[in-house]
Amino acid sequence: MSVIPHLINGELVTENGRAVDVFNPSTGQAIHKLPLATRETIQSAIDAAKAAFPAWRNTPAAKRAQVMFRFKQLLEQNEGRIAQLISEEHGKTLEDAAGELKRGIENVEFACAAPEILKGEYSRNVGPNIDAWSDFQPLGVVAGITPFNFPAMVPLWMYPLAIVCGNCFILKPSERDPSSTLLIAQLLLEAGLPKGVMSVVHGDKTAVDALIEAPEVKALSFVGSTPIAEYIYAEGTKRGKRVQALGGAKNHAVLMPDADLDNAVSALMGAAYGSCGERCMAISVAVCVGDQVADALVAKLVPQIKALKVGAGTNCGLDMGPLVTGQARDKVSGYVEDGVAAGATLVVDGRGLSVAGHEEGFFLGGCLFDNVTPEMRIYKEEIFGPVLCVVRVNSLEEAMQLINDHEYGNGTCIFTRDGEAARLFCDEIEVGMVGVNVPLPVPVAYHSFGGWKRSLFGDLHAYGPDGVRFYTRRKAITQRWPQRASHEASQFAFPSL
Repeated sequence: MSVIPHLINGELVTENGRAVDVFNPSTGQAIHKLPLATRETIQSAIDAAKAAFPAWRNTPAAKRAQVMFRFKQLLEQNEGRIAQLISEEHGKTLEDAAGELKRGIENVEFACAAPEILKGEYSRNVGPNIDAWSDFQPLGVVAGITPFNFPAMVPLWMYPLAIVCGNCFILKPSERDPSSTLLIAQLLLEAGLPKGVMSVVHGDKTAVDALIEAPEVKALSFVGSTPIAEYIYAEGTKRGKRVQALGGAKNHAVLMPDADLDNAVSALMGAAYGSCGERCMAISVAVCVGDQVADALVAKLVPQIKALKVGAGTNCGLDMGPLVTGQARDKVSGYVEDGVAAGATLVVDGRGLSVAGHEEGFFLGGCLFDNVTPEMRIYKEEIFGPVLCVVRVNSLEEAMQLINDHEYGNGTCIFTRDGEAARLFCDEIEVGMVGVNVPLPVPVAYHSFGGWKRSLFGDLHAYGPDGVRFYTRRKAITQRWPQRASHEASQFAFPSL
């Protein structure tokens, strides 16, 4: 069984001590050993970043961008290899893995615009012979902690932009599927990134706490569950760090009576069951306005859910692979049992699915509940699996109140032909990312990604313009060169024009 190393100061590093297994979820077999970093290992990555920072921050933005251009080319050239690694360790289909990588590459493309996005502001003659300007300067050593469900895309939300802004970056990826993340970081070094500017360290809470507590680390980016997001935000800000921590979600899709139901069903199938529901933007609740809409929706969904093609993610032409671990599968199955006990109608039961030749894999078929109510645990909590809940309401206002009352506010969407309804929904819904006839309203790379309420801890969203603001700090400079022949008396009042 191979050992997956750390990447520190441009070198692959292995260490003895605590380690965990990395599994292929399609077979249920351990395929790699992953060492868990000690505090000393984390500190060596921090030291390398700190040493590399002075030269990197002074590297012209255009030259930093050139590294990103080469990096983008290498990512595209290695797409198949990266997708294969994602599928082997996460379980998602090859097509889904390739799509994830493409969305990550969009963020690299945005980072290629470093000379433009880092331009400051300039004003001449704000006062007599006084000019003023501001620029965006890097923070120093920053870190990212990323989840298992997007081992390529989410890290690419973070470090390309952080690095092109002049920072040095330490990445702690998920312990469940680290190989693709490590390969992508190696491609960045191949693109010409100097040693020490980026390191990858594997670990658990020990590594996370080491990054939080290290005074050299000036900022932390995190994507994962809400309890951990809240912990990282509280502990990081307490130590004076800048933190953006993206947490959990419970994303609703509202179906109006005038919705194009066939297109809505197609959209919901991909949004609810794509990647086995292991997405923070997955639609897990369909809120139907009126029983007629709900009855029609369920009738159309049932045959399509039963027809889902489920198998080993590395095989082509599939709709779903396995869940990431046996524990994840069992947890989702537990939610299904809880929903039945609470009185929801289990219309399609995906439990007990067995894939020929992969009987030990972590598979679960698509599940569909009807008559779900807001008091039920399957409604309130993030299931993170292939489970869609149908909730019935009598009006758009009732649907919106349901969403606004939920503790999460990550993503939502509405299916309608009514522009007035869509505009009301977009204006009044208390959710950070909203779609109109778009089930997964993930912003493109030159916008920013983030939810509201307990889906985001911090003031700035991920990537895009907010990402530039997060990874830099503004410095305002006011400069005067008085004329030689002039002399002014001292002023003791606060200066003004």
